[in-house]
Amino acid sequence: MDPLPAPSGCAGKAPKQFDVILTNPPFGGKEGKDAQKNFAFETSSTQVLFVQDILAELAPKGTCAIVLDEGMLFRTNESSFVETKRKLVDECDLWAIVSLPGGVFSTAGAGVKTNLLFFTKGKKTERIWYYDLSHVKVGKKTPLTLAHFGFDKDGKPLADSALPANLTADWLEQEENAGRPFPSYARLLPLRGKTEADSRYSWTIDFAARRAKAREEMQPILAQAAETKAEVIDLKEKLKRLKKLKTSDAEVAALIGEISEKDKAARELEAQAAAIDAAVFDLKAVNPSTVAKFDDRSPAEIIQSIHHQGRIVAEALARLAALVEKDGASLPKVDVARR
Repeated sequence: MDPLPAPSGCAGKAPKQFDVILTNPPFGGKEGKDAQKNFAFETSSTQVLFVQDILAELAPKGTCAIVLDEGMLFRTNESSFVETKRKLVDECDLWAIVSLPGGVFSTAGAGVKTNLLFFTKGKKTERIWYYDLSHVKVGKKTPLTLAHFGFDKDGKPLADSALPANLTADWLEQEENAGRPFPSYARLLPLRGKTEADSRYSWTIDFAARRAKAREEMQPILAQAAETKAEVIDLKEKLKRLKKLKTSDAEVAALIGEISEKDKAARELEAQAAAIDAAVFDLKAVNPSTVAKFDDRSPAEIIQSIHHQGRIVAEALARLAALVEKDGASLPKVDVARR
């Protein structure tokens, strides 16, 4: 039997790197130890390993768009998350993060909060532009569409009149926005990097400044830790001398206790500095312009509202009961007030 011909096309000559990567790794996936060994920063989290793989396969000047859950952005309590994000911002320009509405993927069985990240390889991240779509209410019958980003089917910016109502409703509620164009993603994206790109739904983080500030805060702490560790080294040398001189057990024990305390203090200082460094890589989208809505009604007004809603429910049940009885059936009597 003749051997099978060598595969041709993409199957035979798949590139090792790609100019464009569009992906949506599984949320909450777990990988075993064998799979983790193939990565620099081992973790069971599928999406963290996915990002590491993308960084290896993205060609210089290549661009990636990836959907990641909220945990990937804000988690700083596991080194693999921090180091993967550090590698991302060191090797790529993470130029945009879009905070997507909750429930975007609920129809696919994933109810987690998600974000859309855009980055280009070859330049360190200096600024990150955020756009917030989390206020949009989506569901099975009202899914997130390209129009929510402000684009038509051909990728051209939509006029305000063509934008989805659940995108602009919150904006139009504010009197000061009357007559002003809606700051859609499509409208502001070309302005990224300029102050005009910032709006009620968008903002820019000076990531380079954030890192510089963290380094400044860490420096005295690390200096103190280094000084303490140097003291530990000196004390350990002293301990060796005392043991050779056969000093009393009490004096040796006291010195060992002092060494232990200083060693612990040095570790705590290093942990404090590490926490400051890790916090830099909390990339969660927190909109500084979010308008908080408070219920300023008095307790009496709230109680009155509850009674009013109760009457509405009672009237609706009464009408429903009348309709059912009219059809020849009967419903058990319900005391709405007691319920």
